[in-house]
Amino acid sequence: MKRRGFLTRALGATAATSALAASVGCAGVPRGARPQVVVVGGGFGGATAAKYLRLWSAGTIDVTLVEPAPAFVSCPVSNLVVAGLKTLDDITLPFDTLVQRHGVRWRREVATAIDLDTRELRLTGGNRLRCDRLVLSPGVALMSSAIPGLPAAQAEGRVLHAWKAGPETTALHRQLQALPPGGVFAITIPLAPYRCPPGPYERASLVADWLGRHNPRAKVLVLDANDDVVSKAALFKQAWAELHAGRIEYRPQHVLAGVDGARGLLRFEVQDDVRADVLNVLPPMRAGAIAVQAGLATVNQRWCPVDFLTFASVHAPGVHVLGDAIQAAPQMPKSGHMANNHAKVAAAAIVAELAGLPPPPEPMLTNACYSLVSADQAIHVASVHRYDAAARTFNLVPGSGGVSAARSAQEVRLAEAWARNTWADMLV
Repeated sequence: MKRRGFLTRALGATAATSALAASVGCAGVPRGARPQVVVVGGGFGGATAAKYLRLWSAGTIDVTLVEPAPAFVSCPVSNLVVAGLKTLDDITLPFDTLVQRHGVRWRREVATAIDLDTRELRLTGGNRLRCDRLVLSPGVALMSSAIPGLPAAQAEGRVLHAWKAGPETTALHRQLQALPPGGVFAITIPLAPYRCPPGPYERASLVADWLGRHNPRAKVLVLDANDDVVSKAALFKQAWAELHAGRIEYRPQHVLAGVDGARGLLRFEVQDDVRADVLNVLPPMRAGAIAVQAGLATVNQRWCPVDFLTFASVHAPGVHVLGDAIQAAPQMPKSGHMANNHAKVAAAAIVAELAGLPPPPEPMLTNACYSLVSADQAIHVASVHRYDAAARTFNLVPGSGGVSAARSAQEVRLAEAWARNTWADMLV
């Protein structure tokens, strides 16, 4: 009922925008002018925001997407590429429909700076865009320089993260294939928060599954800076014990302090050094570079605080920040599905406010996250988050935090359906 109410209010705002934009002009927009919204970043948050701004404004808002990549490549599902179960082509989708069906203008450039006072965006080549509203969905930046030796090892191609789906994803699969018989594949996990909390544990599971079929004496070593598995802990540990016994070793409280790529060596703050044949190092993360450069990432100099009713930056009126870049509300994961939901709340608020109307007062967010633990079994967690006007945040709805009752092939099919449906919601 609450979700239906949210959608009803959002669509009501769409109709109001269509009428008001033509008659009285938008708040902060000269009479008769079409509102201009620029969206930076074409991931789960940015692509969704661009699409729904056009849909819910009935085309009365002009939307420009600034995204240099030639296509969208999904980070969720990319662990299946690492494990040889899918190809990069399987998780790559074009932006064409946003342009052709929804009328989004696509600028294949990099946003380099923002003037927050004028909401002017500077692009590569000296180009500039000025807008009435700016939506930033910049994802995360990987803080490799925080770990001595890591930048050089990455530059040499010895140590990969593959935490942004693309060429490194397939390169990591090749490293897995080249692992010597009985070798060690080591994954390091930074302290939370980081993008996709269950992702490293899914990767460990799928790598172990691949090794069981191709290199059965090899093992996966999971070196986690956190005190314990931070997502789906019971489900992952059960899968490791029952499916990958003796093949996955989990070590908590291992905070990475240095990397020697040439020697295959990992150094830790407290524990002894570890050698491995493949080093898959996930460095600490923060909001994407454009948000940091603009001074919006003020929580520990890493994450962007927002007004959760609209996802507007608390530092810059008219600038909205979505997805992994924000300082999340309690129990709100940094997931692709969550970014997709952030975008819809922000789009509904922008459409309403540009028409001089208040934003929908009771937004809700949903999240579903599937993780494969083998080629033919998966697990999931799901949740619903309701906006709390008094606390000005989102809270987990009691009883909504559902998890898999059991691993199954059915969960794999549901995971594939989730991916297809979410990609369609963003881009089609």
